[in-house]
Amino acid sequence: MKRLLSALLVACCAAASVAGEIRVSAAASLTDVLEKTGKEYGRKTGEHIIFNFGASSTLARQIEEGAPADLFISADELKMDGLQRHGSIVPASRRSIAGNTLVVVLSVRSRMRIRTANDLLDAKIRHLALAETTAVPAGIYARSYLQRLHLWDRLSPKVVPTENVRAALAAVASENADAAIVYRTDALISHDVRIALEVPKADGPQISYPAAVLAESHRKEAAQQFLDYLRSPEALEIFRQYGFLVN
Repeated sequence: MKRLLSALLVACCAAASVAGEIRVSAAASLTDVLEKTGKEYGRKTGEHIIFNFGASSTLARQIEEGAPADLFISADELKMDGLQRHGSIVPASRRSIAGNTLVVVLSVRSRMRIRTANDLLDAKIRHLALAETTAVPAGIYARSYLQRLHLWDRLSPKVVPTENVRAALAAVASENADAAIVYRTDALISHDVRIALEVPKADGPQISYPAAVLAESHRKEAAQQFLDYLRSPEALEIFRQYGFLVN
């Protein structure tokens, strides 16, 4: 009897723990700002936000294959479109929570100057780190930008593909790549790179971070409440502090 009561107590505690958790799969470029907002939300509500950060393409595939999550925040609309067609999200919950811009970064130790994107053709830049350009949003955005400038075909031999945008940033920070095109928000948090060129918002791709509650979530209401918080004035101010574009 004591063993049975003990087992029931453990099971109840485990269930209570799960009930206080919200699982969020989110783009790697949101790591710092979401950890901050998640901590603030947890302090106010007692909810424990568990994050799974990675490339949006990888996360979307995990969700389609049944990986447990309550909320998905992508770095582009296309990945969310795919999940919506798959029936994996609650369409009415979908909304964009922030925007971003692209920058070219160099190591802080580099003496090179990048005045325009054409300077990336310089022979001194042998390796250009980009997040994977066929699947990862940051890489797709960068490729789109270079194609618009008719530079992609000439620069593609220099491209070093990385798993996600943070990996592209790390490649420059460690000097394994001479330059990278990353989100401005990622460049701002690194002490090992410097912004050499900011892509004007008008010239670059429109970067949007859509979020949606997942159809298979067992905590849809709780996930929706956290999503609502991410659009609150308090949370949006945190996004601004980290360099994101918010309305």
